Amino acid sequence: MKNEISLGDIDVSAEKLFTLKRKTNNLMKKSSKLKELLKFLGPAFVVSVAYVDPGNFATNISGGSKFNYVLIWVILWSNLIAIFLQTMSAKLGIATGHNLPEMCAKVFSRSANWIFWIVAEIGAMATDLAEFLGGTLGLYLLFHIPMIYAGLLTGLITFIICCMEKYGQKAIEIIISILVAVIGIAYIIELFLAKPDWTQVGIHTIIPMLPNGEAVLIAVGMLGATVMPHVIYFHSQLVQHRSTDSSDKGKLKHLRMEKIDIAIAMNIAFIVNAAMVIVSAAVFYKNGMAVDTIEQAHKSLQPLLGSLSSGAFGMALLASGLSSSVVGTLAGQTIMKGFVNLSIPVNVRRLITMLPALVIIALGIDPMYALILSQVALSFILPFPIIQMLTIAKRKDLMGILVNKRSVRFFGVLIATSIIVLNAVLLYLTFTGNA
Repeated sequence: MKNEISLGDIDVSAEKLFTLKRKTNNLMKKSSKLKELLKFLGPAFVVSVAYVDPGNFATNISGGSKFNYVLIWVILWSNLIAIFLQTMSAKLGIATGHNLPEMCAKVFSRSANWIFWIVAEIGAMATDLAEFLGGTLGLYLLFHIPMIYAGLLTGLITFIICCMEKYGQKAIEIIISILVAVIGIAYIIELFLAKPDWTQVGIHTIIPMLPNGEAVLIAVGMLGATVMPHVIYFHSQLVQHRSTDSSDKGKLKHLRMEKIDIAIAMNIAFIVNAAMVIVSAAVFYKNGMAVDTIEQAHKSLQPLLGSLSSGAFGMALLASGLSSSVVGTLAGQTIMKGFVNLSIPVNVRRLITMLPALVIIALGIDPMYALILSQVALSFILPFPIIQMLTIAKRKDLMGILVNKRSVRFFGVLIATSIIVLNAVLLYLTFTGNA
């Protein structure tokens, strides 16, 4: 019997071939788009470290242990503000081809820039102090290394990570992203062990609630210390080498990709911060424990959830301290070079910023007290980069096609004013002894 092929069979085969070709082309396009996106990912992951630094641990744990799930909404709004400001910083860098300190040097007088630099350096050192102490405390809690030796070891590890910059910015981004992943995985483990009430989590994420004056204080602390001055400056630098296309079309595409980068990285930071509050509420509040210090939280987790939980907490704190310390050091270099055109080797600068933390540890001063003082310093400094950024980003002659629209300027001023007012409240409560 002869094989016969009808015209219908040929049509079906052609249709299948066409469908397969179309699917292959779609797959190749998606693969190409993914590769292109991966080329732009990184800067936001580096700056997101500032939003999961050791300072956040203290306020989030305190909020969850004292007020259950009630303050999760503060984390959500803090994250939205952070996304707005980091997007504006990235946009400024993409539009001008310069970082924020460099643009300040072009726009403002030399004497003003020296003042800006001094203020920014104080902020960078205050941030570095908190982050260095966090890494030290992480080593101490995990491996029971005496604080002074843990401090020296933290400094050494940070030196090594900073040295990786000689292999390019991508090397630093990979290291920081791995450390952020460690923090995220640690808190996924914590959430799994804590077994929170997800209905209550959902309700309090959406509905704002402040039950009393102490809740207001903690909420202000959580929101007021969220946006770090050094990463506003640093983000505008990190986006510089991601695209070589300086045309309007190229800049718009670069900004679009950076917004995706920011959305992914900042929402990971949101999940980690929310997890801190949720775990604290599910474990400490449920057992009637008000926790005020990181050490107390670590010690309390072991009998309540086991050694895996306390170990995960220690790893998260260590990764947070090391990664944020590296970012603080590198941001300091951008600040110094941009405002006043000074350049000091990163490791020398790291040694200088390590000294205050080592002195505090050697004198036996409570690390949490030093942490609070550093947040107070940052409260004074935060308005500077926000106002500088809003001033520059509204000028079409500097920003071109990416100039801030009126609606963006309105929200920028509203956010800046809100942060300044909240920080003023935090400072007032701190200095009147109510903090």
